[in-house]
Amino acid sequence: MEPTCLPQDRQATTRVLAMPTDTNVAGDIFGGWIMSQIDIAGAVVAHKRATGRVVTVAVNSIQFHQPVFVGDMVSYYACVERVGNTSITVKVEVYAERDRGIAECVKVTEATLTYVAVDEQRRPRPVDS
Repeated sequence: MEPTCLPQDRQATTRVLAMPTDTNVAGDIFGGWIMSQIDIAGAVVAHKRATGRVVTVAVNSIQFHQPVFVGDMVSYYACVERVGNTSITVKVEVYAERDRGIAECVKVTEATLTYVAVDEQRRPRPVDS
């Protein structure tokens, strides 16, 4: 059973276990690792909406609310916020399920990214309506 703080009306786009190899010098999970996972989760949703290849063109915003620790199960929830002619804006919320003897779950990060749909020559193409 998932902790109650996770969005119950959505399924996680991706879920990843935070490992020791993903830590910074302080022993917490490196923010860059979290950012790369956010980009993957956002791209999954953008690719589906664009029905094809997309490229990341901007990280519009990112806020780190809480640290992520080794052993946390990190869940990434992504949804389309806006669709333009060639662009798709995606919001990603990140939750960490702590495994420290209690069922603690915290929202650790949130971000908004923009992707552009591209064709085989990597040129922008219209997003299907």
